[in-house]
Amino acid sequence: MILKVPVIGILRGIDPDFFPEVMDAAFGVGLDALEITMNTPGVIEMLKKNRSRVPDGKYLGTGTVCTRDEAERAADAGAMFFVTPIVDTFVIALARSRKIPVIAGAFTPTEIFSAWNAGASMVKVFPCNPLGPGYIRDLKGPFNAIPLVAVGGVTVENAPDYFHAGVQAVGVGDALFGKKALERRCIREIADNVRTFLNACPPTSADLRQG
Repeated sequence: MILKVPVIGILRGIDPDFFPEVMDAAFGVGLDALEITMNTPGVIEMLKKNRSRVPDGKYLGTGTVCTRDEAERAADAGAMFFVTPIVDTFVIALARSRKIPVIAGAFTPTEIFSAWNAGASMVKVFPCNPLGPGYIRDLKGPFNAIPLVAVGGVTVENAPDYFHAGVQAVGVGDALFGKKALERRCIREIADNVRTFLNACPPTSADLRQG
């Protein structure tokens, strides 16, 4: 499976009743991948209710997947990809067995290589904000074959720097949708924010390999 996902939208704590509107708006202006974190109340029901509404070529997944139990529940609910904040080989193994791409979270060089060696489709460098794009550039020296995703502190202003440093994708929450726009439930503003962010990112794609 190849997912072209330069930007992954992250929604944490989204109201289940409001989520379908946000999903439709974000996908409608060009976002390819959207994750709901597993610590969002009602996440499993949101996945079940909205999985069939995902347009062709778009992907709805779960983030903050930390345990095998969470991964199993998300997979059963229809998650199309997983994102983790840690290196958990049990979650990676389950994802591979279910043929679900998994973006495993890591920070140090050892963690990054361990996640990739365990079979992660991509590796999420998290949190990125302490060290910034320069850290990504350093990592791409020894790890030029590992597709990296920058998460944590990515904004519309610095996103191009992360891509130029070598990431295949970025994961973004409030900086993508707009925190105030989400609070006000202003769909038009949310769509405009997503469109603006996507336009700021250079063309790229991320190949997520399956197990």
